[in-house]
Amino acid sequence: MEIGERLKEAREAKGLSLDSLQETTKIQKRYLQAIELGNFHILPGKFYARAFIKEYAAAVGLDANELLEEYKDEIPRTEDESSAQYTQISSSRKDNNPPKGTPAIFSLIPTIIVILLIIGIVFAAWYFIMQNNSSENSEPVEKQDSNEIVYPDENDPGSAISDQNKKADEKKEETDSKSTDDQHKSNTKKDKKKDDNKPELKVVEKGTGASPKSTLALNNAGNKVNVTLEPSGDSWVELKDGNGKTLYSGLLTSDDDTKKFDLSDAEKIYLNIGSAPSLTVKVNGVKVEYPVNPEEKVHQYLWINIMNKNQ
Repeated sequence: MEIGERLKEAREAKGLSLDSLQETTKIQKRYLQAIELGNFHILPGKFYARAFIKEYAAAVGLDANELLEEYKDEIPRTEDESSAQYTQISSSRKDNNPPKGTPAIFSLIPTIIVILLIIGIVFAAWYFIMQNNSSENSEPVEKQDSNEIVYPDENDPGSAISDQNKKADEKKEETDSKSTDDQHKSNTKKDKKKDDNKPELKVVEKGTGASPKSTLALNNAGNKVNVTLEPSGDSWVELKDGNGKTLYSGLLTSDDDTKKFDLSDAEKIYLNIGSAPSLTVKVNGVKVEYPVNPEEKVHQYLWINIMNKNQ
């Protein structure tokens, strides 16, 4: 018996129709039929086969892990894709390597240029230092006439004028320093207050199981709440508000534009994501970090509670 027949037999034994199974698993009816008939090529991608079969098995009361192990040779694998990526990387590395027969001296040219630049900079610095020292030592010393009246030099460290100027400068520096500190404290308070009002996503409960259901909280939401879906690959997505109203349900691909939804009136956001690695979700511009590693659990459910809304 093939895996599709095994699943269909379990479904019929439980008295479930494909429509009711679709409602339970959130998998489209045509994909459920394709699994029962063994037509895995109809699914959006090979990586969906294992995730959809797990959902189907759980819904009809079968052990998903045992089922996948028993029919592992029948279920499509993604080794071909990994092999293609490896071939692509190997080809790229090969292109970056210098062609055979190139003289070794050419590979040393960049290093030689850098060394010459460093030597030139050091020499230029040494030259300017020597020039400055030479200028200071060659300044002529003027002889003082015995009949010349000498007035106090305000720059002379021992003169009274110098002392007065020094005290005035110290007082000015103290005043400027105090003003700078006050300004810095004021700016720090403003920055902290601004940061406190930024929207922030926190994990409330981390989900478990084959398709984890996690809960997050959006703090400092404000009056407007926007959700954006940015696909980087193929991913089936379902978006609802807290009242169960469906705002989007369907397959997003890398060819689709970013989708934006207004949930300002909602108290909660519900997301059913078929391939988490292929979808970036943002709420009020804050990227949703999946509580469970999306590379390990591609199918995830998310509940996002909207907190601190301005009335």
